[in-house]
Amino acid sequence: MNIQIFGTKKCNETKKAIRYFKERRIKTQFIDMKEKGLSKGELTSVKQAVGGLDNLIDPNAKDKDTLALLQYIVDRDKEEKLLENQQVIRTPIVRNGKKATVGYQPDVWKTWE
Repeated sequence: MNIQIFGTKKCNETKKAIRYFKERRIKTQFIDMKEKGLSKGELTSVKQAVGGLDNLIDPNAKDKDTLALLQYIVDRDKEEKLLENQQVIRTPIVRNGKKATVGYQPDVWKTWE
């Protein structure tokens, strides 16, 4: 298993995800989205794994302007806007190869083991 956890150090859900894998002695790679966000390829891969861009967007994000804009632009422009404004992506994003989850989802991670 090659687990990558994308999130922020302050996010409680991200902390819980890191703890989940640590308790099971599963090695993870943490990527702080404030320092280095998702690349275009990673975003595309995660988008496919979670069933679309809309599942990546956090409706409770603080950046209300970007959230409003994302609601009204066409899908092909959404991905570009999301790459520019990654603060509106729900965290943690947990990747295991081609599989990925958004948010804290231990029930799904159990099936990966």
